[in-house]
Amino acid sequence: MALTALGYDWEMDTFQEIARGVSAEIAPRTDQANHDGELSAADIKTLTKSGYTSLAVPKEYGGYGASMADCLAAQIELAQANPSTALVAGMNMQVSGNQRETHSWIEGKYAQICHEIVHNQGLINSVATEPALGSPSRGQFFKTTAVATDDGYRINGHKTWATGGELLTHLLVKLNIGDETGTLLVPQTAAGIRWDYTWRDVLAFRASDSHDVYFEDCWVSADALLEQATKPPPNVWFPMVMTSIYLGAAIGARNVVIQYALERVPTALGRPIATLPKIQRQIGEIDVQLQAARALLFEVAGSWRGDESLASRKAFMARVAAAKVMATNTARSVTDRALQVAGGISLTAALPLERYFRDVRAGSMQPPSGDTALELIGRAALAM
Repeated sequence: MALTALGYDWEMDTFQEIARGVSAEIAPRTDQANHDGELSAADIKTLTKSGYTSLAVPKEYGGYGASMADCLAAQIELAQANPSTALVAGMNMQVSGNQRETHSWIEGKYAQICHEIVHNQGLINSVATEPALGSPSRGQFFKTTAVATDDGYRINGHKTWATGGELLTHLLVKLNIGDETGTLLVPQTAAGIRWDYTWRDVLAFRASDSHDVYFEDCWVSADALLEQATKPPPNVWFPMVMTSIYLGAAIGARNVVIQYALERVPTALGRPIATLPKIQRQIGEIDVQLQAARALLFEVAGSWRGDESLASRKAFMARVAAAKVMATNTARSVTDRALQVAGGISLTAALPLERYFRDVRAGSMQPPSGDTALELIGRAALAM
């Protein structure tokens, strides 16, 4: 497999190795992006020019057609370098991966989006969440509306957590069109889009530009309609791709604390703290948790074919929820333990541990979350 970009000619056996090449470009910019609370434009250029954003795009549309498992492996690598950039890439990836399986859009629209991603360095995200609505996973009653005109649609509304911000080339806006729900493809260049920079001083993913966006008499042409009055099948890709980011961040914390333990030589000890049984035991506990969570995530991903019936897809969500719950719980536990191993320095910017610690906290809020996820798993067990 060859991937030529950024001055390199990468000959790789796996998509995971492709991600490592991209991560090497991104990693040196991570601390500054986190400090500034701003998504690195250079990171986005790296993602789009390298072809990383085309991993989940089908081969017939010019992409790599990577399996879900391959995409998750790539995301885990990328998240170790920068979880915020991995979040942006993951949003683009889950849209591509899900739509290639569900085909819920109007005929020809998916090919159009893929062309933008592959040939025009496009970066997309689905923009659905609203202040009053919260996550649309609990029901879709949008306050954002589109009114049909003679030659298009006029959009008004307010969306939150629009990950990627102004560096997105297109927004897939979920809204109400009359009495029905729908999705419109809105280019970043459309008049009437206003960004409110709400995401710079937040707990997690500070450099993801997950800002609020307002649509104020924003007009798009009639061919911007992607879907209308449909209830799309459950999106398996979204929770799986998001879960891989939290797991990758936890692995990043694990790697940092191991390196620190090997290099830290207290004067009173005279040798690296990695030689202490207590430190070895704590790192052993970290690895056991990570290996278990990774094994479950890839067991679930590996069993996903993508051509399941609607009933099978709904049933499969319980397994997805189990992998998500285990991985995000593990990520919180691992990053907490990593701070304890490193001690006081972990509270400072001298090590990236505090950043990994903060980023994985968002996992508990990513749907399916909390009791909803556990109830889904429990119902599936009872049904069996």
